[in-house]
Amino acid sequence: MAESPSIAIFIEGSPQLPPPLLKELYGITGRSTVELSSAMIAGRNVYAAELFGNDHVEVAPRLEKTAAFCERNGLSFRVEEVYEGETSRIDAAAMRDILEASD
Repeated sequence: MAESPSIAIFIEGSPQLPPPLLKELYGITGRSTVELSSAMIAGRNVYAAELFGNDHVEVAPRLEKTAAFCERNGLSFRVEEVYEGETSRIDAAAMRDILEASD
């Protein structure tokens, strides 16, 4: 059986966000502010989710809201899609198209 695709969002540039922004991002992703800070500093994703699984209706909005948070706050970010073992960088619009197609 084929592996489900996944999408991850990375905030680039190792920013040190002020506490109110970290708290807002926590509310979106559900990851602790410590985890989020560590992920940004280390260049790891701030949110990643497998698509089309049982929790798709929960994770898809979190991906969209994480991208919107970055855009609204002027944060440089990248989106990566993993499908069939291949990782590709995609833009936020492509991510949204993928998420909309799955609704």
